[in-house]
Amino acid sequence: MTARPYIIKLKNTPSNGINLLPIGPVDHDILRHLSESITEHCNMPCSIGQETEIPEHTLNQTRKQYDSKLILKHLMMHGPPEPLRLIGVTGVDLFVPILKYVFGIAQIKGRCAVISLKRLSPRFYDLPPDDALFKTRVEKTALHELGHTFGLTHCRDLHCVMTSSTKISDTDGKHSAFCITCFELLKWYREKLMD
Repeated sequence: MTARPYIIKLKNTPSNGINLLPIGPVDHDILRHLSESITEHCNMPCSIGQETEIPEHTLNQTRKQYDSKLILKHLMMHGPPEPLRLIGVTGVDLFVPILKYVFGIAQIKGRCAVISLKRLSPRFYDLPPDDALFKTRVEKTALHELGHTFGLTHCRDLHCVMTSSTKISDTDGKHSAFCITCFELLKWYREKLMD
């Protein structure tokens, strides 16, 4: 099945919703777009928090990249407690020890996720700036990681936002929406959370 823009409608939407937390400097226009997109696709309030510093201990000097698991752990321990879900957004390059890089990482059925803008920008690939493409990539990455926090795993539908993205062409090939199966699972997980 092809992913379509299903919208979740729930009777009990939590007032604390989702919070986007800039880690280091992040363009407010990107954050605003992301907030609107998450609200539209998940029918949950999405706010933008105050910028926080990139934790120095997360930088791997050898790789010149930041350890995404350490940033995630930092968010879990020091992030604001109020939101139902917290998504860190950063411009630095992220990795996990077994991979060269990641676009994002999340706690499965947890509260926190983090995404990196670095490799989502066309400029990273020596291409001309493309604001629309960049925003779409950011949107897909954030929705994907948010889906993981609600318990969704990788989807076999290549158009679903929950399909795995190991390279930028994977991200470009999928839609900014959940397939019907992932949509129903997300709705179920959220309703269960609200009970």
